[in-house]
Amino acid sequence: MTTNTKTKVASKLPLNQILDGDCIEMMNSLPAGSVDMIFADPPYNLQLRGDLHRPDNSKVDAVDDAWDQFASFKAYDKFTKGWLKAARRLLKPNGGIWVIGSYHNIFRVGAELQNQGFWILNDVVWRKSNPMPNFRGMRLTNAHETMIWASKEEASKYTFNYDALKALNEGIQMRSDWVLPICTGHERLKNEEGDKAHPTQKPESLLHRVIVGTTNPGDVILDPFFGTGTTGAVAKKLGRDFIGIEREEAYRKVALKRLSKIRKFDKDSLQVTTAKRAEPRVPFGQLVERGMLSPGEELMSLNGRYTAKVRVDGTLVGHDVKGSIHQVGAALEGAPSCNGWTYWSFKRDGKQVPIDLLRQQIRAEMADRPN
Repeated sequence: MTTNTKTKVASKLPLNQILDGDCIEMMNSLPAGSVDMIFADPPYNLQLRGDLHRPDNSKVDAVDDAWDQFASFKAYDKFTKGWLKAARRLLKPNGGIWVIGSYHNIFRVGAELQNQGFWILNDVVWRKSNPMPNFRGMRLTNAHETMIWASKEEASKYTFNYDALKALNEGIQMRSDWVLPICTGHERLKNEEGDKAHPTQKPESLLHRVIVGTTNPGDVILDPFFGTGTTGAVAKKLGRDFIGIEREEAYRKVALKRLSKIRKFDKDSLQVTTAKRAEPRVPFGQLVERGMLSPGEELMSLNGRYTAKVRVDGTLVGHDVKGSIHQVGAALEGAPSCNGWTYWSFKRDGKQVPIDLLRQQIRAEMADRPN
């Protein structure tokens, strides 16, 4: 999709708005292939049978709202098929979808995802560090929820900011079990009566990890079950656009008030750690063409053992060895391979400077150019 086409599609989208209506109807009214990522927190279909009470006989504020009630599994499956079909139509070819649920519904949703051609990438277990106990003592404490992450197609080139998630995890590869607290305290939104505004409000920490890991600034994120707007709040902070769909007026009211107080982080703060392979390629010859290094200039290996001279075509010659910065470095060291960018240095003002600094200078210039 060209830049002009993207701009035209984006201009037709109700960006950073909450749409009032049925999620399937609203999604079908939006342009096909216009959304980068979908985060969906659909009804769990908890099938509650009567009230739940604590040992002191106080009533638990459980999910007993009409929107979570379906006449049968068949009815729930029909609903799931409908909204996933609409979601699939909206996703760009390289788009991704996250769906969160409990044991009541996630397996049915997962099966329908596969039925419709989505390609499951991971299932993530959100381990709640402070779960609600099982008051009846008849089952295990339900201490987790499951998220399914899927791409639109098996061949989709989905966004995955691996190094950013690794950085979030103190340099350790991010695992598929995330230990995060449920939404409590100041983060738990209240309505005008002082009660919980939404029974299943998700913590911003969960959405932060999802959005940082699988989208980029400027992406469009759709949440068809917007609730009190956690997806929109985090998206706005992180420089992404959002589209929310919510049919319950009470939730929309709380979400709008919440979003009005959110401010986007500054541009520098939105940058994340990227993989080296994701950075634009810079040929060594470009340094010669631009006069950053001169033909005949001597390079020295950072370990101080070898030298080589720069040639006009961006190759090196040293100790009767000719070739690229990588080939010459490998030959001199008697190694099967060599990263010439981190092997060679040049002299400026009496100091040895890695040639990779010149490459990073060019990359920085490329990043500053307007699209």
